[in-house]
Amino acid sequence: MTLVVVVAVLFAAGAAIALYAWLAPRNAAVPVGVPPPAQMWEASTDWTLQAGEEFAGLSEAARCDLIFAVADLRDERSRGLLVHALDDPSDAVALAAGRALASRGEGEKVAAYAQQHPGPRAQRILDALALLS
Repeated sequence: MTLVVVVAVLFAAGAAIALYAWLAPRNAAVPVGVPPPAQMWEASTDWTLQAGEEFAGLSEAARCDLIFAVADLRDERSRGLLVHALDDPSDAVALAAGRALASRGEGEKVAAYAQQHPGPRAQRILDALALLS
């Protein structure tokens, strides 16, 4: 008789543990090897400050004109300005900067930018540049 009671108690304890394991709240699983989300990218026209204070408040069309004017210059400062122009909030200005860099033989700068800022905007710029090539 004692053996039956011991087996019944062990069975009840096992059932209670199984029920708790089934109904207990679970922590969210953290995927292994997935990098944390990147910081939110914010578009800015601050890149025009590199060209001078008089260019800081330019309209979208004027910023495109500035890109086209700088595209033929082959110095380090103009390259930096074009790379920073990829951050412009206007897709047209960013595309003009990407096109200028690609025409200078610096398409890897645009590819590096797209890799650092993945998303639909970067993909649109890459797709448009591929069509223009």
